[in-house]
Amino acid sequence: MNFNVGVIGGGPAGILAAGAAAEKGHTVTLFEKNNQLGKKLFITGKGRCNITNSAPIEEFFDNVVTNRNFLYSSLYTFDNNAIIDLLNKYGLKTKVERGNRVFPESDKSSDVIKAFKKYLDQSGVGIRLNSDVSHIKYDGESFTLFIRDGGEFKCDKLIVTTGGRSYPATGSTGDGYSFAKSLGHTVTDLRPSLVPIELNDVWVNELMGLSLRNVSLTAYSGKKQIHSEFGEMVFTHYGISGPIVLSMSNYVNGIKSNLRLTLDLKPALDQEKLDSRIVRDFAQFSNKQLKNALNELLPQRLIPWVIEASGIYPDKVVHQITKEERDKLVNALKSFPLSFKGFRPIEEGIVTSGGINVKEINPSTMESKIIPGLFFAGEIIDVDALTGGYNLQIAYSTGYLAGINV
Repeated sequence: MNFNVGVIGGGPAGILAAGAAAEKGHTVTLFEKNNQLGKKLFITGKGRCNITNSAPIEEFFDNVVTNRNFLYSSLYTFDNNAIIDLLNKYGLKTKVERGNRVFPESDKSSDVIKAFKKYLDQSGVGIRLNSDVSHIKYDGESFTLFIRDGGEFKCDKLIVTTGGRSYPATGSTGDGYSFAKSLGHTVTDLRPSLVPIELNDVWVNELMGLSLRNVSLTAYSGKKQIHSEFGEMVFTHYGISGPIVLSMSNYVNGIKSNLRLTLDLKPALDQEKLDSRIVRDFAQFSNKQLKNALNELLPQRLIPWVIEASGIYPDKVVHQITKEERDKLVNALKSFPLSFKGFRPIEEGIVTSGGINVKEINPSTMESKIIPGLFFAGEIIDVDALTGGYNLQIAYSTGYLAGINV
């Protein structure tokens, strides 16, 4: 049977949902509030579009932080190979980089959008840009979409793929949550995910721009260790950012209190080996003051703050430092304290954590369990993952599953 299908949101989930539904023979109209499709796609991967990840699909679930079990049907129905094949079919060549991240060979996100546009055109999807849906009415049989600048659209089936609340300049302003609530759905708490962290430490501004590689960031709730991440990070004027910080935010953004962070500046060395390394350095710089004897161990700008954390007088001559003081220095290097203040605003998060309660959506079809003929896909649902192309793949997979099931 041919249905008249409306899709709200022209991001990755909406594009796949619209294309898949049209290929099933339905009449599909895609509504996008911006003047172009895939505006958020343009900024992913630092403007190069990290399309997906080439890891085996079973490994994807290790990188999904929220409600991974909900995604089994969608990820296995339309996996990372499927999206690469689709884009290749419409003229986009891809490449794989560090961390199995998949990018367009041209390094241009605009080329990804062009391939998706060809897909929609050849599938026969009607595209209505600059069409901001203000609200939706359901009469028990069909849906009516009210466009903000006037006009209405009636459809038999509706797929909502309006994204989260991150990067509102791209059009993700949370409209879909209002639509969902008006149709009887519940929305879980919305929090920033993959977002930088703010610190209380007054010295952080002096370290702005300092990058650290091969360090380990650990989060605790009271004395309980919550999560640890190894890799790269950077100090900012408000706190810390970079890959391990963004990933860490995904695991700790639901913790309300007693969150504390420590930084292991030398994770490759245990305490004993690190102490031996310091002993060698001290032998080399025995007549220098401590503040001038750690240049081979640490970046220059970080030295004063590590010494302060150790409690050793910075002007103390190295050969006068006791074993007890050296132990304190080792502890400061292995557990450098960072005073957690909070997360940057949700608007600065790469994705939104929280969304439409997955208990109200059929994971095999993406159809609402409350309103028949209503489907959801993408970031609007309460699912999120780590960086590396995983969140975009969730959008494609859930969008495709919704599209083939209308």
